[in-house]
Amino acid sequence: MHFICPKPLNHVGICVSDLDGAILWYQNVLGYRLFSGPFDLTLDSPIGEQIQDVLGDRCEHVRIAHLSTGGGVGIELFQSVLPRPRLSKEDRVNFDLPGPFHICVTDPNIEQLITRISESGGVQISKIWCDRPPFDKYKMVYCKDPFGTVIEIHTHSYEVVQGWRESPAIVNL
Repeated sequence: MHFICPKPLNHVGICVSDLDGAILWYQNVLGYRLFSGPFDLTLDSPIGEQIQDVLGDRCEHVRIAHLSTGGGVGIELFQSVLPRPRLSKEDRVNFDLPGPFHICVTDPNIEQLITRISESGGVQISKIWCDRPPFDKYKMVYCKDPFGTVIEIHTHSYEVVQGWRESPAIVNL
């Protein structure tokens, strides 16, 4: 078997309907730091051709901003100006569509973060679940930001929360 070095996650792009509001929300609720932008990118900008190549012919004008998280992974916020954003008021989690359907953050004080999310226009969309043995220690919940992005919260790191299960792929090597 050939070893492939794991590639670090660089950033996650999130579409929002209000870039300025989203910047403030991600700063004030999750503590992310704005380090670049916001920028208006149009077809007549120096990167107009790149915008259409990457985002497609329908894209004429977007606003973007870049934020840093606590773990070094960036958040790139996108607001489509032309065409106007397609807003969805669905309550369900779109787990059945290809592509990412949520982001996940780690916070040992899960209840306090749920309160901050709820008091700032977001919503808790699941119960708090005890996720693994010992069940009183490891918790998770699903919330949504005010712009519709699903945010999962765990009290512990990803490898701690998910790594306790025996993987058939590892056992069969």
